[in-house]
Amino acid sequence: MAFSDDELERYARHILLHDVGGPGQQKLNKSKVLVIGAGGLGSPVIMYLAAAGVGTIGVVDDDEVSLSNLQRQIAHTTERIGMPKVDSARATVAALNPHVAFVGHTCRLDADNAFDLISGYDVVADGCDNFSTRFAVSDACYFARKILVSAAVGQFDGQISTFKPFETMPDGTPYPTYRCLLPEAPPRGAVPTCEEAGIIGALTGIVGSIQALEVIKELLGIGDSLAGRLMLYDALAARFQTFVLPWDRTNPLSGENPTIKAPVASMSGETA
Repeated sequence: MAFSDDELERYARHILLHDVGGPGQQKLNKSKVLVIGAGGLGSPVIMYLAAAGVGTIGVVDDDEVSLSNLQRQIAHTTERIGMPKVDSARATVAALNPHVAFVGHTCRLDADNAFDLISGYDVVADGCDNFSTRFAVSDACYFARKILVSAAVGQFDGQISTFKPFETMPDGTPYPTYRCLLPEAPPRGAVPTCEEAGIIGALTGIVGSIQALEVIKELLGIGDSLAGRLMLYDALAARFQTFVLPWDRTNPLSGENPTIKAPVASMSGETA
């Protein structure tokens, strides 16, 4: 696939990179990424994937833009208050890169529709704000054999990991799933939402940008994956820490005796 003159100039800084080059940029142009949530994390993910030239970006969100979103959700603007976030994100992508195809899914992802939504994409980036959706996404990615890059934030800290449990680690054990990190959702109210506890806006930009970069790395097959590892960011301490996240042989999804045979709804709990 030949690049147009516009694309050659637009992606020049990628094409100069030894680990990307023309073939890598062509990979990005042919890739399809599904972003769960067009909020604080989804905004930078959507924008950087669009800027990078990811060929098709799907976005799942059932909410509308509100004034309180604008402190951190940079894909939206004041004049779009009241607009569905999917439509606002579509306008942002179109303004940023006309070469990107945008697919909007104005719905709430759940256990019933997760597999169908996810199946048509190469990589999934989850930045949703509740545990029920997070488990449905993780379980569906496991059954659909799709790479999942998952991130979460709260007040002044964030976390990110990549899940591809259909592949094995060097020791022969499977890579972990999200249920190796958290087997079940915590009780409702155990983790306050950002609406209840607050959140520093720029934090979502930092964590969401890292999430976008991890998606791009997976699409290109470059660098060290975060699969099997959990990265934590403490904004107040200006500190990153990365921990090994092992496969839990007792987890109910991909353990030695799995009890989950299809995506299922979990207890509803919130995460910022």
